Amino acid sequence: MSPSVLKTRKAYSIASIPADGIGIEVVEAGIEVLTVLADCLQSFDLNFTHYDWSSDRYKKTGKYIPAGGLEELKKHDAILFGAVGSPDVPDHISLWELRLAICQPFQQYANVRPTRILPGTQSPFVTSNAQRNGMVLWDEVAAEVAKEFPDVTVDKMLVDAMTTRMVLKPESLDTIVATNLHADILSDLAAALAGSIGIAPTSNLDPTRENPSMFEPIHGSAFDITGKGIANPVATFWTAAEMLTWLGEEEASTKLMQAVEAVCVSGITTVDLGGRATTKEVTAAVVADIKQRFGKVAKVHTV
Repeated sequence: MSPSVLKTRKAYSIASIPADGIGIEVVEAGIEVLTVLADCLQSFDLNFTHYDWSSDRYKKTGKYIPAGGLEELKKHDAILFGAVGSPDVPDHISLWELRLAICQPFQQYANVRPTRILPGTQSPFVTSNAQRNGMVLWDEVAAEVAKEFPDVTVDKMLVDAMTTRMVLKPESLDTIVATNLHADILSDLAAALAGSIGIAPTSNLDPTRENPSMFEPIHGSAFDITGKGIANPVATFWTAAEMLTWLGEEEASTKLMQAVEAVCVSGITTVDLGGRATTKEVTAAVVADIKQRFGKVAKVHTV
């Protein structure tokens, strides 16, 4: 590759926060797959910086995020997050002192959770999307915004009625927009309808792009399976693809999902999708598919 091409290649700085439980395992898998993808495509570079902000750190120091941590985090282009939560730390502490401690000051008010049935996974339902966007005067604002998009059919429903509709008539839905309280639950239901909560991604976006946005799998830290090597990494792979799209690398995002879907179709899946593969086996299969399709050699750095 010529020096001129190398000079124009975009380099992205990514903060890695695995945090707790299986978050550590799936983020490791996600970075491995992203590294190989960038190696093969040679169209961009990725520089990962690891932050050990976890419940273990909290129990040792009384803090999830050290002094100056947010200022350091703000320097990055995006954040790849694992999962937070520990059986011996109250949920409100881990939520407010790590995840929301990042989302709120970084204005990540748009929480986007796409859901669809991946090829090779089984579900009787079709695509449903879920978003949450915490805004005041919800109904009034929604009605005003709807006027700007006359070609979009808008239907207002109570949350309990929506759960029934999602199960019985998911094909009637393209996108669900709801407040934090309701969408957090509805998006978990949507993920389950698509086959498993282990395949769904989340994007916590600052639409102004003044702060780095954060990308994470929808599942939690799952201490019941931590260390067993059976956590489903697909949600993190899809999360990584969403991150690439946000960074402007749409082609790379598409190619990553092609590899993930091909592996699902091949039957190499974890137990939550009815398979027998381990986390490492699914990761290795995705890596192998990427190399077979797009194999080249470039560079990715981890700090």
